[in-house]
Amino acid sequence: QVQLVESGGGLVQAGGSLRLSCEASGRFFSRFTMGWFRQAPGKEREFVAAILWSGSIYFADVAKGRSTISRDNAKNTVYVQMNNLKPEDTAVYYCAATRRTVLTTLADDYDSWGQGTQVTVSS
Repeated sequence: QVQLVESGGGLVQAGGSLRLSCEASGRFFSRFTMGWFRQAPGKEREFVAAILWSGSIYFADVAKGRSTISRDNAKNTVYVQMNNLKPEDTAVYYCAATRRTVLTTLADDYDSWGQGTQVTVSS
């Protein structure tokens, strides 16, 4: 497992952008598939985006077309940027890691989780 710490959340107006970072400690970061999830009050945790160890990326429909995800293995860090934010994007955003080498969007498949960072989008 790895320890994950997210940062970059905050309050942003609708239409704005945020870049979230997730720094990992531990070995072999480059071998992990890294995912971003979010959870709004009263809702289940949902998948947002993932980047595989190979660099392949995948987005959920809620993020597709307005988001980017990247990783810097030298810094043990993964990033997600979301543009054109909407009030419905308000949630706690979590970074997660899994040793699975194929894409998975299921939260249960991820072994390590960060503490989450709050993103609030005002209308």
